[in-house]
Amino acid sequence: MTSQTDRSTDDAMLPIEKLETLTRRFDELQDLLCAPEVLADPQRLRVLNKERVDIEPLVVGFARLRALEATIADDRSALGDPELRELAEMELAEHEAAHALVAADLEVLLLPRDPNDERNTILEIRAGTGGEEAALFAADLFRMLSRYAETRNWKIEVLSRSDASAGGFKEIIALFTGERVYSHLRFEAGVHRVQRVPATEAQGRIHTSTATVAVLPEAEDVEVEIDDEDLEISIAASGGPGGQGVNTTNSAVQIRHKPSGLIVKCQDERSQHKNKARALKVLKSRLLELERTKQADAVTAERRGMVGSGERSEKIRTYNYPQNRITDHRINLTLHQLDRVLQGDLDELLGALRANRQEELIRDATVGPLGV
Repeated sequence: MTSQTDRSTDDAMLPIEKLETLTRRFDELQDLLCAPEVLADPQRLRVLNKERVDIEPLVVGFARLRALEATIADDRSALGDPELRELAEMELAEHEAAHALVAADLEVLLLPRDPNDERNTILEIRAGTGGEEAALFAADLFRMLSRYAETRNWKIEVLSRSDASAGGFKEIIALFTGERVYSHLRFEAGVHRVQRVPATEAQGRIHTSTATVAVLPEAEDVEVEIDDEDLEISIAASGGPGGQGVNTTNSAVQIRHKPSGLIVKCQDERSQHKNKARALKVLKSRLLELERTKQADAVTAERRGMVGSGERSEKIRTYNYPQNRITDHRINLTLHQLDRVLQGDLDELLGALRANRQEELIRDATVGPLGV
């Protein structure tokens, strides 16, 4: 058996007792999930299985860590044997490197999770500076993110849209539903800048336009309570392309939340009731985000003063068409594969952003090992 003194120092910062407790809980869950009373209760079965799935990567990683420690101890014992020393030195270096990688993976898995990561997400894209070209770029961004959603088998429901006269969107709001949607799309929030030659540009000059993206975790009814007296609801004829049925009824719904001043309008459905329900969904998510922003501002005001505001109004990314280049300014990452990214190939870009966020969380962890 591996002694405490034989263990590598790579796991010195890992909460070993917590990992051991999770291992015991995992074994307990395995037994519970086979119990007749649990199998007969679908809700309890779902809750317990989710808990098992959540902690399984930690348990598997911890078991791998302990197995490597036992192997490393054997390698070190073999160093004293002249006939085995050369082989033991080679294997020891290999196993210690593997141990360090497993410990690093566990360090990331132990980071506190954002409770919003598992949520569905309301995505709002609006044309910024640049007139009609900005509206076309807003449509390009929505198409890019929609194609990325398809690769992950997410569902998309357009809640509201406002078309520009020359094509594209002045604004489009959609609900993205699926596994860990917010954890992936959260990095898209901010100002996106495009540099390209518009189709209407006779001189071939490059224009710069922008579009803004807001990413809001979908609010649950229990989180956001809205008093009916705080709402001002107005109904009007929907404004859409001429001749379509959406124009034939007074179905567009605008809701103003008096305390916050927020205004939401939905007109994509012919049904007034559906548009009202959609508008309320968007309003609740915006109110939830507003409250989260207030709390974050109170906690991080001093830090923002030192490193910058980090607000969504700041430019986060540039799409340069002539050079087939995309640059994410938050992590100084440049990829010369804009064509692929616009087709929804976002894995490399979002993977780098997630890795950067994990590094920041590790640096910022101050309460106990890794903030746990």
